[in-house]
Amino acid sequence: MDTLNELLNGFAAALTWQNLIFAFLGCLLGTVIGVLPGIGPVAGVALLIPLTLNMDPTGSIIMLCAIFYGTAYGGTITSVLLNTPGEAASAITTIDGHAMTKMGKAGAALTIAAIGSFVGGTIATLGLVAAAKPLGELGLLVGPPEFFALMVVGISLLVALAGKSMVKALISGALGLLISMVGIDPVAGAPRFTFGMDRLLDGVSFVAVIVGVFGLSEILSYRKGESTVVHAPGFRSLLPTRNEWRRSAPSMARGTGIGFGLGLIPGMTGSVASLLSYGAEKKFSKHRNELGKGAVEGVAGPETANNAHANAALIPLFTLGIPASPTIAVLMGAFLQQGLTPGPTLFTEHSEIAWAIIASLFIGNLLLVLLNVPLVGLWTSILRVPAPILTALILLFMVIGAYTINFSVFDVFVMIGFGLLGLALRHLEIPLAPMVLTLVLGPLMERSLRESLEISQGDFSIFLNRPISAVLIALGLLIICSPLLKLRKPKALTDDPET
Repeated sequence: MDTLNELLNGFAAALTWQNLIFAFLGCLLGTVIGVLPGIGPVAGVALLIPLTLNMDPTGSIIMLCAIFYGTAYGGTITSVLLNTPGEAASAITTIDGHAMTKMGKAGAALTIAAIGSFVGGTIATLGLVAAAKPLGELGLLVGPPEFFALMVVGISLLVALAGKSMVKALISGALGLLISMVGIDPVAGAPRFTFGMDRLLDGVSFVAVIVGVFGLSEILSYRKGESTVVHAPGFRSLLPTRNEWRRSAPSMARGTGIGFGLGLIPGMTGSVASLLSYGAEKKFSKHRNELGKGAVEGVAGPETANNAHANAALIPLFTLGIPASPTIAVLMGAFLQQGLTPGPTLFTEHSEIAWAIIASLFIGNLLLVLLNVPLVGLWTSILRVPAPILTALILLFMVIGAYTINFSVFDVFVMIGFGLLGLALRHLEIPLAPMVLTLVLGPLMERSLRESLEISQGDFSIFLNRPISAVLIALGLLIICSPLLKLRKPKALTDDPET
């Protein structure tokens, strides 16, 4: 009953007109970002953090969360209508979604995707409500050594899954840790890595770094594509048939389970959830032979999994303070910018804010359906704006956002510098996800490490003497070293002397 009462109090806060406006604006901006090909949720949330720095913490996080899951549906619109995914998680939807468009069923595909996203997101949010209290209370029993070890596992998983090369992923993670250490040493109180610059005593601006690495580098690496004529479906064609609803229901159920499960695992992205959901449809759907030719299951399953993953990925963040994906890591940075520390203490020190944000997830999922289905024509019209104009507006927004962090031109130069660094990393095929994760978790890991060593009076064996931390650190090392443990397959013996 305590959880229900707190959730109801959260709805009371989330339903105030100010927070409703923030949720609406987040869904609106998230959809626009999702429609624009190439930007994606990570860059989108990073770009809009400067807008929220001077806002009320509750409204700020509500808006950013709405942007986060709003991008998922915006990407679906371009996937279905243009065969161009607005973000990676919608890529698999292009297969059957665009095929349905060619069959004259674009409206039905978009409606099914919207309802699936609503179902997956809502059920995953119910999971967050159920898990918040138990996991939060369990987290309070975890000491600094266990917390440090848990973050080691989270980083290890993301590094291991971030790209084709483990070495490149480790380089990216090390860069993030290095950047996070700029400023004043929390124990010695002495400057480190500041190069004598007073502006770096408080560290490098997280927002400027993220906007540069993800947003500016994305713009700089943009390649002009062929212009496409956009034809939005009429309002009457938005209603699926009874048979399409019946066929979609099992796919939505499977997509919800897959997305929710993967959302709890650090390092798993929405694109992985969508891909596995499509694979499940190929194996379990009664109409698997139609997949790839315009089957509604190929839209319902992946889109439901995508949004279920987005909302489920908030569970480790809220309860344990562990970001499960790059976008969640950026969102965690926004929490810290507002003076909120995600994790077990969030529900004890800022309970009213935490439950207001959770309640807003239900509201945001409903707003997305009401916003997107009837207004498909409006969102597709954005794609008719010439690319140079859109690029110029986004660049202007980046500069203004970086400047307003501390009203300092220095932060603008920081953003430009890290934008060029991000561009270089993209060309070298070094993944950016480990960098942003270690940038956010670096200070928290250092604090846990220092507290652990203070408890043990400098004895590192504390991490091995405590069973939970020992198991977690062993697991993290196993994940990092897994490529080295793969045995080479013995060559098959044949009678051919040339083999």
